[in-house]
Amino acid sequence: MKSTILRTSSCILFLLALITPVLAGPPLICHRLEIGKAKSLPWIGNSWNLTGNENYDTRNLVRDTLAILDSNPPVIVRMETLRRATLYARNDAQAAKELLTRLHARTESKQADALAWFDLGYLAATYSQWTPKSENNPAAGLDAYALVRKAIGLRGGDPEMEFAAALITLRGPEKEHQEHTQKAMVGAKGDPLLAQNLSLQFLGEKQTVAETLTSKPVR
Repeated sequence: MKSTILRTSSCILFLLALITPVLAGPPLICHRLEIGKAKSLPWIGNSWNLTGNENYDTRNLVRDTLAILDSNPPVIVRMETLRRATLYARNDAQAAKELLTRLHARTESKQADALAWFDLGYLAATYSQWTPKSENNPAAGLDAYALVRKAIGLRGGDPEMEFAAALITLRGPEKEHQEHTQKAMVGAKGDPLLAQNLSLQFLGEKQTVAETLTSKPVR
């Protein structure tokens, strides 16, 4: 219960610290993505956060996460799975480190695999948004955005990866953020799952995700 309160307070403090027309918490953590009935890590309730009543054994976190990623799900399902993995991993430092290590190893054995690079970059981004200055952050020193951009380049363009990059760059750099957002918007016309996620309310605010992304990045 205490850890749940601390996690919730962290997001609230982050929101209050930003002076901007649009409240923007750590979006990779505090914004739950819609994945329909797709398989992901166990989740209770409709909140972005863990309830504190989960009985999930984090000793299985690495195995379960890799199994989902290796099943070739859509990029948005990968994003939500890695978001959940990050929240579970906060209670298991060993699992957090091992998951990042395993994802890093996948890029070495599959250097031309865009999804392997994306998974590593997106996990590094979620770790860094949750504990940006913590020495306990296993992703410290990794350039998450650069890894995601590498994945986009290998993929030859992917609207859902562009969406991920737009969320990562919500606080800038502005030019790149606008480019990723535009490509995601265009691609959403042929991607119902992406279109649905763009239409959701962002962090419970009045603005939708699409409206937030098209606003000037928060500094």
